[in-house]
Amino acid sequence: MPKFFVSQDNIENNQVKIIGEDVNHIKNVLRKKKGDKITICNRDNSIDYLCEIAESTEEEIICNIMENLKTNAEANSKVTIFQGLPKADKMELIIQKAVELGVYDIVPVEMKRCVVKLTEKDKGKKLQRWQKIAEVAAKQSGRNRIPQIQNIIPLKNICHLCQEYDIVIVAYENEKENKLKYELEELKRKQISDLRIAILIGPEGGIDKEEIDLLKEKEAKIVTLGDRILRTETVALNVLSIIMYEFD
Repeated sequence: MPKFFVSQDNIENNQVKIIGEDVNHIKNVLRKKKGDKITICNRDNSIDYLCEIAESTEEEIICNIMENLKTNAEANSKVTIFQGLPKADKMELIIQKAVELGVYDIVPVEMKRCVVKLTEKDKGKKLQRWQKIAEVAAKQSGRNRIPQIQNIIPLKNICHLCQEYDIVIVAYENEKENKLKYELEELKRKQISDLRIAILIGPEGGIDKEEIDLLKEKEAKIVTLGDRILRTETVALNVLSIIMYEFD
């Protein structure tokens, strides 16, 4: 069963107030009524509550908190995906599935070979939609937090962020020697607590050689994922799944 996220402002005196579109989902999709139980997560501290519906109107649902739930659906490592902007609705698929798999956050990236060129107005609309997709996926998969879809940035900005991560992994189709598993084995030997990993993935046209050289200067790890060329929407899910298997 999906859980619902509310802010601390909507939790008071052992009661939770649900407003907005979640009211319709609870009442008309899940068919929940007074006396039924639902799971609610405080989006400010990631605490889950088992709640019982006490009142229900068209505008809001009031729930009584029955107990705190000791659940944790979050990964042990914090993985950020830096995704080169893909065409059409591929970004929506990447966000949805990456959130289900446990990604910490996602940063859309403008790169040389991106076909998509967004105006500032378009960026705002896209980010709103992408964040909503992340929220729905987090609810469906029982996450304890909603991963953030960060502002769209140019690739050069990633270079300033590299020091924030324990490793920056770049999937590159022209790399032939350095395999992902080599880098992950080395990372495991370091036994880092609160591990932060960045994955950089190019758009449909791949990553330009100049961009690769720039990333190498910042000590990003350029890796091959094998002899087969994967679609951009497949790469994120492939690498993320492997990392979650190794570190979660």
